[in-house]
Amino acid sequence: MLLPAIDLMGGQIVQLVQGERLALQFDDFEYWIERFAAYKLVQLIDLDAAKRQGDNRALIERILQRLPCQVGGGIRSVADARALLDMGAVRVIFGSSLFTAPETSNAATASPQDCVRMDFAKNLAEEIGRERLAFSVDTKGGTVAVRGWQQNIALRPEQAMEILEPYCAAFLYTHVDTEGLMQGFPYEIAAQLRALTQRQLIVAGGIRERSEIDALDAIGVDAVAGMAVYTGLLAT
Repeated sequence: MLLPAIDLMGGQIVQLVQGERLALQFDDFEYWIERFAAYKLVQLIDLDAAKRQGDNRALIERILQRLPCQVGGGIRSVADARALLDMGAVRVIFGSSLFTAPETSNAATASPQDCVRMDFAKNLAEEIGRERLAFSVDTKGGTVAVRGWQQNIALRPEQAMEILEPYCAAFLYTHVDTEGLMQGFPYEIAAQLRALTQRQLIVAGGIRERSEIDALDAIGVDAVAGMAVYTGLLAT
């Protein structure tokens, strides 16, 4: 299954390369909403909220009235999640708020459990319901990247997923090293992660063509595509 991506920044739809360089921007919301109307699920991310530089809440509410979306970006509490669900979100995505970096003096001896806020994840599942939660495990250089992909913690994605498995309905795995480059997603990583979890697995990062999506679908992995969609390389 393909999930088209809508990333919002500064009141526009944007596409960034590896979360940093602005490559594309659009303000023709009606056009893209109509293009994505046939999809079962769209991924909607508020980049400003994720970076703590404001938010695009009014746009999100407008889009949620028209499209079925899982929404992420700057969601840090039960209250944040409930507000988006009340607007019509199908599911909410938690990312950086699930993780913590041990103090430098303790980093060498930290266990994977020390890097994951398990009590927080458990509370989310109890308060929101596991079926309404997707947990984002973004990886850069082989370890989990947080805070807008600007900080890495000593935690591998498979460790994070194993710990968080009981508390969510889906995992979103973004391979930051290939994000926005349209050079293809590393299929072998998707296959390895698929074997580790029974939850829905959604991957993102560099997907460029339909054959990739079909290959991922064959092993039970869904795909998010942004840059390839907005450049016309991947038809929707």
